[in-house]
Amino acid sequence: MEKIPDQIGYLVLTEDGAVLESGGELENDERVATIITDLITLSNKVDPVGFGPNEPFKKISITYDDHWFVICLSNKKIYVVKRSIQQLTTEGSAINV
Repeated sequence: MEKIPDQIGYLVLTEDGAVLESGGELENDERVATIITDLITLSNKVDPVGFGPNEPFKKISITYDDHWFVICLSNKKIYVVKRSIQQLTTEGSAINV
């Protein structure tokens, strides 16, 4: 998880939201873990007609001005990565904000 480019924090959670691993700005962040598990529970209930019960999400992205969260499910674990957003300068090279 620490090798992900522009990563500033990460969580690995169990299906019920317990923190298995964490690092960076999300080190042992139980509050974010609770928010993420609540969001997953909510997303599974959004529209059972449009999104069938056998169609779980593959990825959720939450974008802010200077960072974003990517949430994925794999092998009965929830992976959350907080990444900084790259902005282009007038010369075209990326800089962190």
